[in-house]
Amino acid sequence: MADATEIEQVRRFNRAVTERVGVLHDRYLGRDRPVGEARLLWEIGEQGRDVRRLRERLGLDSGYVSRLLRSLEREGLVTVEPHHQDRRVRTARLTDAGRAERAVLDHRSDELAGSLLEPLNADQRARLVAAMADVDRLLTAATVALDTVAPDHPDAQYCLRSYFTELQERFETGFDPARSLLPDAGELGPPHGLLLVARLHGEPVGCAGLKLPADAPAEVKRMWVAPQARGLGLGRRFLAELEERAARHGSDRLRLDTNRALTAAIGLYRACGFEEVAAFNQERYAHHWFEKRIAGSPSV
Repeated sequence: MADATEIEQVRRFNRAVTERVGVLHDRYLGRDRPVGEARLLWEIGEQGRDVRRLRERLGLDSGYVSRLLRSLEREGLVTVEPHHQDRRVRTARLTDAGRAERAVLDHRSDELAGSLLEPLNADQRARLVAAMADVDRLLTAATVALDTVAPDHPDAQYCLRSYFTELQERFETGFDPARSLLPDAGELGPPHGLLLVARLHGEPVGCAGLKLPADAPAEVKRMWVAPQARGLGLGRRFLAELEERAARHGSDRLRLDTNRALTAAIGLYRACGFEEVAAFNQERYAHHWFEKRIAGSPSV
């Protein structure tokens, strides 16, 4: 839980940024439009974008996005068309005028960024840019949502396919799910377990499963984080959430197995308090087995 000093610092930072980059004005970057419309033009991009994905990417409600798009349509900058196979799916695309306006906004954004850096010396610029990169990473990490989903959910299936593909590429002997001791899908759903999916701007970027057998310790399975989401602390967050879920279920131990090729994962497990133990299964792809004592307390 953040304390009052931390909250005040965040608010001070927000005020400084919004004032300095000009988002308090209706004429963002000197154009006849607010920042919301300008951001939509940038997010739609050259290839167009599903309106639903636009909402998820920007965290805006449907009504507000629709109003912004209608305004841009009236100016001839954007078209919004239903998909030819599913009219419920709408795609926003830039017109030629929209692309020209986006180019102007890009140019003025570059000028604004330069104006932030120009008054500083080289050391100060380097510190500011590094700090901005750190803030960007941490804010992105805070944006990731963890949800419990059914193993057959499309986002879960996407993550699991990606996980198996990566194991196939990284293991010395390749990877065949049929030859592994991976649980059947039903074992990662109630009451035998659960499956978490991490989403960033509505897109799946990771998964982690938990087996909850009645007569054995809880077990972490199928934990994977997409390459573009690594460095956001998702592995630690997954493990902490699974540990809490296992404890609520009444488990006093959490265990897992892993392959020697997954060196970053092995380091993570050790850093999170897991200790290496003797093999507790016959997993053909495992070289290391880990276990952690947890404070189990059955739910009531």
